[in-house]
Amino acid sequence: MAGLFIDVQVAADAAQDAALAKKLQEVCPVGIFRAAAGGVEVVDENLDECVLCDLCIQAAPEGAVRIVKLYEAGTGRIGGG
Repeated sequence: MAGLFIDVQVAADAAQDAALAKKLQEVCPVGIFRAAAGGVEVVDENLDECVLCDLCIQAAPEGAVRIVKLYEAGTGRIGGG
């Protein structure tokens, strides 16, 4: 479930990577990621706390993590069409 302003998507293969899960949990300053037994969990209630620092993008393999700004045009959500 997405937040009101931000959604964070983790690719299916990356979501099952325990080492990546731990790294994402460590780098995120607002607790969007949680390392769980099955890999990466996104903490839905923290999504709108995202400060768009891109630390998760930098810590993950290319294309593994995607930040969606729901308030931009074309997203089908706030401000979008």
